[in-house]
Amino acid sequence: MRRGRPGASPRGGGSVSRIPRAAGEEPVLTSVGAHGTGEDTGTDRPDGAAAGASGGSRLWHVTLSVSGAEAPLGEVRRALEQLAHDHPFLLTSRYANDHAEIRYWEEARDLHDAAAVALRLWGEHRSTARLPPWEIVGLEVIDRETYHQRVAEGCGPLPAAPVGVHPF
Repeated sequence: MRRGRPGASPRGGGSVSRIPRAAGEEPVLTSVGAHGTGEDTGTDRPDGAAAGASGGSRLWHVTLSVSGAEAPLGEVRRALEQLAHDHPFLLTSRYANDHAEIRYWEEARDLHDAAAVALRLWGEHRSTARLPPWEIVGLEVIDRETYHQRVAEGCGPLPAAPVGVHPF
């Protein structure tokens, strides 16, 4: 069992965001899904406030694009399913034999933190999920308000439905 300071992420475990809290205080859990659609409601905080309203953590919609040499489709799908199993925060993954796109919500203090976690995701989980040796070729990190504004205007990214791993 690995120990660290309270509220700190385990080393190499950038996929889990933690909200700093006083000693003995219960952790604050924030839902990022409303009825399985991948939509964030921001209403699951104990105080009824949306995440980020108090200047703490906020929710960021992340789209990570990777590509590289062709790999068998079955292996790509299996690897993305393993990544989703290991890290259920993933909303959806789309894939082909030479590229993939992963979308999810990340809770972080600011855009820099959310982007840093996203940029580590593929490399840190390459061996455990047996992901293809592809490189990150694109990253989009937008705040919750921008995400919802784009959806309302009919501009992507559309809500992740169906949630899961799917071919392009």
